[in-house]
Amino acid sequence: MTFSIAAWDADSGAFGVAVSTKFFGVGSLCPFVEAGVGAVATQAFVNPTFGPRGLQLLSEGRSAQETLDVLVASDEGREHRQLHVVDRRGRTAAWTGGETVTWAGHSPRERFSVAGNMLVGEPTITMMAEAYEANPGLEFAERLLRALEAGRRRAGTNAAGSPQP
Repeated sequence: MTFSIAAWDADSGAFGVAVSTKFFGVGSLCPFVEAGVGAVATQAFVNPTFGPRGLQLLSEGRSAQETLDVLVASDEGREHRQLHVVDRRGRTAAWTGGETVTWAGHSPRERFSVAGNMLVGEPTITMMAEAYEANPGLEFAERLLRALEAGRRRAGTNAAGSPQP
């Protein structure tokens, strides 16, 4: 099970990605962020080139949707992947391939996007989005963590990723 949030904070101008998964080494494969440029999160059967290539496309001035379209079109394994992108204007775009392990889906919103796979259903990412939106006065990093915590509660795991009783 994997779920993540990629976001742009309008108040600080910061970008961030937070992810929860059972997969080792996710920190080097999923989240890609560059100040003033954007954020890219790749998951499911990760394509490790999506992060660096996505940030390069964003740095050239491409929108989140244009960046996503280029990356997805270039990937023969796209049906097994998830990808979400946030650009410097807070625009978002997301992709969930048709062969991703179910339940898998995404929900791009204004200034942030949530996505997940190997979940029981859509409520996990819905609750993540609601938790992020419900805390506008908190610091950006705290809002990202609140979204992950909401996902964990809905997915039925504790902070260590173990099933809750």
